Amino acid sequence: MKVAALLGPSVKTAAIRRFQIHPDIQITPVEQLTADWDAALIFGGDGTVHRYLPQLHAFKIPVLVVPSGSGNDFAHTLGIHNSSIALQVWKGFCAGQTNVRKIDLGLIRKDKEETLFCCVAGAGLDAQANARANRMPTWLRGAGGYLVAALQTLIKLEPLEIHLNCECGCEKCPGLFVAIGNASRYGHGFKVAPKAALDDGKLDICLVRRMNKMKVLCCLPTIYFGAHLRLREVSYFQAPSARLDTRPRLELYADGEYICDTPVEISVAPGALKVISPKYL
Repeated sequence: MKVAALLGPSVKTAAIRRFQIHPDIQITPVEQLTADWDAALIFGGDGTVHRYLPQLHAFKIPVLVVPSGSGNDFAHTLGIHNSSIALQVWKGFCAGQTNVRKIDLGLIRKDKEETLFCCVAGAGLDAQANARANRMPTWLRGAGGYLVAALQTLIKLEPLEIHLNCECGCEKCPGLFVAIGNASRYGHGFKVAPKAALDDGKLDICLVRRMNKMKVLCCLPTIYFGAHLRLREVSYFQAPSARLDTRPRLELYADGEYICDTPVEISVAPGALKVISPKYL
């Protein structure tokens, strides 16, 4: 079996050795994928997964994510919380277990460009915090840096207006941020879309309207548990697609990466990715 190893920027090739469990399995570090690989191993975080989504989707290569980055929300959503769990899942796959499943991806359209994402796309407070966190040292990003960045961003946050249009209706209101999730979590564990499922053919949309900054400070930690849905300033709905615009124009981030500025159209791509995951999922 030919296996491509895709390494994140801080991962050494030595990480591959544990997964070389049989002489007939040839694992090779590569920079790009082609159609002739039987499987892929990603040693990295959400940003590394995001980078290879177009190739994984195009070639229909089953992929196992070994959480090794500063942000590993996608791997955690799949039930892979560390490299030991990833190794057990890999052993099952190599032994012929049926632990490959198809999951949805999100698709962002801006002008004539299309970008796939696996976790959450967002604009507003969360995206600005994301941008700030990306400038932090890697060790800090993995140790609550996103929360620190969100608090710093809140202090300087300017008023904004969010226009959201989907099959559930239209929303036009002063807001803090909007998050559109394929998965339930981002930002190192913030469960912004707690009802999201990776294979339901829908996006989960969380719109947070404007509230005073003191209330935001009190409520921000509730997102870790998905308890923010109880707030009257939060609207939450599911739809296969949505159009997002803002005043002023805002940066849109997805999987921790800058994608484009608003306005954008976002939709779900059903069954777009094959993942190797624990059998119980």
